[in-house]
Amino acid sequence: MNIWGVIIMLFIFIAILFGGHFFIYFSLVKFLSIESANIKIGLALGLFALGISYVVSSILAHYGENIFTRVIYFISGLWLAVGWNILMAFMLLWITVGFFKFFSFNFNYKYLAIFSIILALVYSSYGVWCAFNPKIKNITVKIKNLPQEWENKKVVQLSDIHLGHIYGKNFLSKIVSKTNIQNPDVVFITGDLFDGMDGSLDALVGPLSDLGASGGVYFVTGNHETYLGVDKTVAILEKTPVRVLNNEMINVSGMQILGVSYPQRGEEENIKKIIKEIRDFNPQQPSILLYHSPSVAREAKKIGIDLQLAGHTHKGQLFPFQFITQLIYGKYHYGFSKENDFSIYTSVGVGTWGPAMRTSGRPEIVVISFK
Repeated sequence: MNIWGVIIMLFIFIAILFGGHFFIYFSLVKFLSIESANIKIGLALGLFALGISYVVSSILAHYGENIFTRVIYFISGLWLAVGWNILMAFMLLWITVGFFKFFSFNFNYKYLAIFSIILALVYSSYGVWCAFNPKIKNITVKIKNLPQEWENKKVVQLSDIHLGHIYGKNFLSKIVSKTNIQNPDVVFITGDLFDGMDGSLDALVGPLSDLGASGGVYFVTGNHETYLGVDKTVAILEKTPVRVLNNEMINVSGMQILGVSYPQRGEEENIKKIIKEIRDFNPQQPSILLYHSPSVAREAKKIGIDLQLAGHTHKGQLFPFQFITQLIYGKYHYGFSKENDFSIYTSVGVGTWGPAMRTSGRPEIVVISFK
């Protein structure tokens, strides 16, 4: 995307941001019958500050890594999600008002507005709890000509952890502990291990050394690693037992493990070309493709891949954005899909991007068994 494309996208984002905050302001004034000019001015200034807070905090977090920037980033991102939930609540309230007026019902909307705000806050609190408490998701995958050694193997997929200003070493330690309880033979990290912001990232990845996977831990880059810098990502992970697969394949007990990196800015997403250039790949033998996005699922199927593991979509992260990811990626946007000999699992991910909130699906640690 060129500079003008970035400017246009930023302008659209800011327009939507301030449009949403104006809607909240207008709804609060209307439903709560606010008449005081001072209160209106204070409310307008407060919502304006909240409206620009995420943009400002993102800039501060990018150029300065300290407790102040982390707290501001967390609060502003959280408000982005809470504000969205309040906006949705007010949208439903306006529909209710229209319904009541259509049938000439008289009703005190002030109490209904207060109830809507409380409901949005409770819903948001649940979303924050979800964001820091991933569940264990068990799936079984059938692969043709499965090597005997893989019949009893257990694989864990971790995707979209987003280590950075919100998720730190303690969170990763918790994920590693939950993963080790599953006693995996192999661990796959399918991109966006980092959130893409600069900072003291070396200190965050220490717990990866505690992953108890006898068959190894393998990683492919996601789009956020391209923001951070792929070379920087590789340099950080070289200090851990994690092996980075950069458009290459390894054979683990008869299973071909292909790791394809997410394309960097200006590069073409050509999975077919990359896999054809991978030495010794045999489409007749069982294979697992690690690629961050489900966007290449159809190409992977044609190439002869048996299983693709992906993430990226977060299943929308906030309700109802999962319907948008479904429009973009179709049935591959989340969960397990099988078509003849090809299967794909797109994980909702472990962490979050932006707001530390999950309302479209609880994050997950995926445990895979094979048949």
